[in-house]
Amino acid sequence: MRKTVSNYILLVFLAIIWGSSFILMKKGLEVYSYTEVAALRLLIAFISLSPFIFFAIKEIKKRHWIPVFIVGIFGNMFPAFLFTKAQTVLESSLTGMLNSFTPFFTLLIVILFFNYRVSQLNILGLIVGLSGVILLAFGDFSLQTIISFNIFYVILATFFYAVSINVIKYYLFDLDAIHISALAFLFCGPPMIPYLLGTEFLSLATTDVGFEALIYVIILAIIGTSIAIILFNYLLKRSSSIFAASVTYLIPIVAIFWGLIDGEKILIEYMIGVCMILLGVYLVNKEPFNQ
Repeated sequence: MRKTVSNYILLVFLAIIWGSSFILMKKGLEVYSYTEVAALRLLIAFISLSPFIFFAIKEIKKRHWIPVFIVGIFGNMFPAFLFTKAQTVLESSLTGMLNSFTPFFTLLIVILFFNYRVSQLNILGLIVGLSGVILLAFGDFSLQTIISFNIFYVILATFFYAVSINVIKYYLFDLDAIHISALAFLFCGPPMIPYLLGTEFLSLATTDVGFEALIYVIILAIIGTSIAIILFNYLLKRSSSIFAASVTYLIPIVAIFWGLIDGEKILIEYMIGVCMILLGVYLVNKEPFNQ
């Protein structure tokens, strides 16, 4: 019982961090290009995790290297660029809502590639949760926004997330959560150095607006990336991959909270959508599928 409660608490905490990350990302994009923001995020995250790399290499076995590489590239590098590219056009709230495709792809991969049977409650929870997210989105965005090609960048990123989640769950289960994170960024952090040196990043960072935007990106990289990913990997070791991925269902609720602070109205559709999302998350964890 305590483990279940603590899992829910961790799920909510992660949703708050990642839901707020879209705002930080948007702040960085006001000054830097989407490729610079993504590269900075990966590099700074790598630097913050570098103290753990030596101990991680001592723990890792030969069979871990390919899965760790997949996690680094598909779970971190590709999504970093895809999300920042999408946010040059899409609103942070819509990006957060589209992120809710992650549990769907996670379930699909589990069924197709790992031959695991899921319970009817798991599937019902995914449907109810995703329906709640759609209800939230329907009240805010026009058809022209919804069919924007940029949403496919986010959807592709959620697919990559789902791949990474299942690789961690089924191939890296015996590694420490911090070590998985540190080694993953070893593959996608250092390559960003030569790229950034060839951009206008250094000259922009010396300006007042550039320095302020850099602070937002640093917070995004350390809290919204390094710490959040460590906590997510820890949650993944304690629960099912579907339950851990359902954190993305809670992110739209965080987006509504930020909207409330900015003076936006809370519609009845929002309240119904939030209730559906919470019910969906509960059903996803009510009867975990066999692992």
